[in-house]
Amino acid sequence: MERGKIIILQGLFEHVWIALILFIFIWLFSWAKGILGSVKLAVLFALIVVYLTFYQYPELVWLGVIVFFLATFGKEIFTKVKIFQGESHEEIMGGKH
Repeated sequence: MERGKIIILQGLFEHVWIALILFIFIWLFSWAKGILGSVKLAVLFALIVVYLTFYQYPELVWLGVIVFFLATFGKEIFTKVKIFQGESHEEIMGGKH
């Protein structure tokens, strides 16, 4: 039974990895097409970056995912947590109200 769970998790991880590759490739391609102005150069650029990122340095993928989520959802998360709206020392210690 344990071996079956491992096989399922490996399959799930591979599917997530493929979806992540496709998402990043399309995102890079659309960005590069606008910047470079040529579809062929944009495809070449996206292929090189995806190859280097996913096959040469796969740990950078998760850094990119974290940066993407922070850029997309970071402002709302930080305003809910109020990480940048600190209280003064007096308010924390009960001196000022």
